[in-house]
Amino acid sequence: MLDIKDFTFFESQSNFDFKGFFLKIIRYWKWFLLSLVIAFLIAYNVNIRKEKIYGMESVIVVKDENNPFFTSNTSLVFNWGGVSDKVQTVITTLKSRSHNEIVVEKLQYYIQYKVKDKYFFKDAYGNVPFTVQIDKNKGQLASTPIQIKFINESQYELSVDFAEYPSRSLIHYIDNSRSEIAIDEEIFKKVYKINEEVNLPFAHFRVQLNPNASQYTGKEYYIGFEDFNNTVIKYKSINIEADNKAQSVVSLQLQGTNKNRLVEYLNTTVNVLRKNQLDSKNLFATNTIDFIDSTLVIMEGQIKDAESELKDFRKGKNVFEIEGGGQILTEKLSEYDVQKDEVDRKIRYLNNLKSYLDKSIDFSTLPAPSVASIEDPNIISNVSRLIELSKQRDELNYAVKSGKMFTEFDVEMDAIKKVLLENISSSKSALMIDLSIINKNISKAESEVSVLPEQQQEHLKISRKYNLKDNIYNTFLQKRSEAEIVKAANISDIDFIDPAKDVGGGLRGPKTSINYILAVLLGVLIPLIIIFILVLLDNNLNTIDDIQKLTKIPIIGVVGKKNTENNLSVYEKPKSPLAESFRAIRSSLQFLYKKQKNEGSKILMLTSSISGEGKTFCSINLATVFALSEKKTIIVGLDLRKPRIFGDFNIDNVTGVVNYLIGQKKLDEVIQETYIPYLDLISSGPIPPNPAELLMGESMKEMIDELRLRYDYIILDTPPVGLVSDALELAHYCDATLYVTRQGFTKRGMLSVVNEKHRRGELHNISILFNGFHNKTKYGYGYGYGYGYGYGAYGESYHDEQEEQKGWRKILNKWRKK
Repeated sequence: MLDIKDFTFFESQSNFDFKGFFLKIIRYWKWFLLSLVIAFLIAYNVNIRKEKIYGMESVIVVKDENNPFFTSNTSLVFNWGGVSDKVQTVITTLKSRSHNEIVVEKLQYYIQYKVKDKYFFKDAYGNVPFTVQIDKNKGQLASTPIQIKFINESQYELSVDFAEYPSRSLIHYIDNSRSEIAIDEEIFKKVYKINEEVNLPFAHFRVQLNPNASQYTGKEYYIGFEDFNNTVIKYKSINIEADNKAQSVVSLQLQGTNKNRLVEYLNTTVNVLRKNQLDSKNLFATNTIDFIDSTLVIMEGQIKDAESELKDFRKGKNVFEIEGGGQILTEKLSEYDVQKDEVDRKIRYLNNLKSYLDKSIDFSTLPAPSVASIEDPNIISNVSRLIELSKQRDELNYAVKSGKMFTEFDVEMDAIKKVLLENISSSKSALMIDLSIINKNISKAESEVSVLPEQQQEHLKISRKYNLKDNIYNTFLQKRSEAEIVKAANISDIDFIDPAKDVGGGLRGPKTSINYILAVLLGVLIPLIIIFILVLLDNNLNTIDDIQKLTKIPIIGVVGKKNTENNLSVYEKPKSPLAESFRAIRSSLQFLYKKQKNEGSKILMLTSSISGEGKTFCSINLATVFALSEKKTIIVGLDLRKPRIFGDFNIDNVTGVVNYLIGQKKLDEVIQETYIPYLDLISSGPIPPNPAELLMGESMKEMIDELRLRYDYIILDTPPVGLVSDALELAHYCDATLYVTRQGFTKRGMLSVVNEKHRRGELHNISILFNGFHNKTKYGYGYGYGYGYGYGAYGESYHDEQEEQKGWRKILNKWRKK
């Protein structure tokens, strides 16, 4: 029955060996070095093939500038509201498509100026000696480099490689449409004079030199025409942020490959916004001036007519006599007429305003209420706000796709309209009362005039008409003057704190340091993952720790790799570290025999899990170290299925153990002497059909008994115990059993087989021999299990085999010898 202790090796396997893994990493240090070199080369090539990215910044302030000429009488200043509203409006406008379309069109950034670098076309805007003036009514070749090579100071060669760039699309900037064109030429070349018009099926422009152009002869430049809408989308990505501490301060940041473009765009976009904002601020005054100008044109004709009528009436009459007695009444009636006209103008303005509110949806052209001398602050502020909202809505019509924002505008405008209608109704009621009073005063004055002579009454009537027209005209002139003063005194609420400027630096990318950091990480991580996978998938025994974790069977010794062409390593190099490792095993075996109080002949059996683990190699060299100590030793080849041991001694395998076991030969006839003193050999002989039955027979016992009488040490080279049961049939003859394992070859699971057989007593006095060990990390155990590969730093004085110098140590050693 199996005991739970038999499965303890599974627990050992489940624990990850961090120490072993670390030593494995050190062993593969060349992998890490190669991986890091490759990663750094890739990072370097990526960095040099990327165009540099720069970042430029401009800082503006949004202020609430009040007009110093604004008074309660003029009421012509157009304000946006609070500073926070202005800031949000500025940010929204700067990001809007309509605004950026104006800036892109103004700067013509859809025209690309480039020079050819080693790996890419470099943006050379601001660094080329010419500009291109295009004919917008005609198409330009889209997204294809057009080479401009200056032959001399007045001529250049225009060329296009249609084979490399097969695009045949034309861009029409007049309406941003596209069309296709058929071009059969693979390479087009033609020479033009500077300022000469280029009129080709795919290009319509002229090249103009800059005033400061110099040293451009022989140089090559490239121009290209990009899609207008895509260019606008690119610059709409401008980063705009309001300062957290000062909300009125706004920062504009833009990234790109050309500093000149960035600086010019940032400054131009702010200047365009300033102009538009100032125009909006002056909109009230502008509308008022336009309204007054149109009214004055009409008034001038009316005044001339009134003046002509008055002159005609006075001809041939005594003016002093006519004016006498009615001067006071004339002044009183003129005053009443002016008052009535002012009230009538207010009522007409309110009626027109009401009609406008009811029928129109665009309120941006409303004149100021002050043009009709309306001073009601509610009407003035609401009309001002209504004009502003109407203008903002119109500006965002093409920039914003969200209907929600327009709904918010419409809701607010409807609310203002309702308030304005109520204000109009209340103001009209008050004005009608004033008009009624004025009419009564006029009627009273006119009744007094009726008693005057007829000529004086007629003169008074004509004079009233003229004085009223003249007074109204002067009033409008005064209002226009006020509007002009307000307009001239208005300044933009947007001002530069720091305009964009190239002062050096500004590099944002590519992030070369990040790429190199990634190279280090990947250069270490990739081999680390590979090694980790190899460790996880590696089911072989690689270190002594691996064996100790999987079994409690003691390790008797560690043997290094074979250092000779044949298996007679100890005999051929008796002072080598490998020979010392076998001597160490011999000493351990002798200690084991003494502990068992085993006197006389000793039988040692060597077996393994599978073929190829070095069982025969260990058998020959262990036998050799016993023979070199002048102990009569014999090797018995009991691997009847796959005999090998005879070849290294130049002995044939014609007769051997099989011949003795079947009774064909006597023991003396199968024992063969070797050229190593004190060492004999019995080969396995011909391969029998029933090897297990032969080893179980009485003849085997007789052979062992007789060999005990003749030899001090009997080495049994047996088949692998993991494959066949032959070795188990021989175990009871042996004083000790060596289970041979090989580094990097023996599977971990094989130890479970020997553990089970040892627990059941099928293999007794068993020890493990670790063969083929090579400590590449130079840590841990060396050959000899405890003694090191060469007895530490003193190894060279004991061994005739020195480790070969490699690499820089070999070169340094040769230099020292010189």
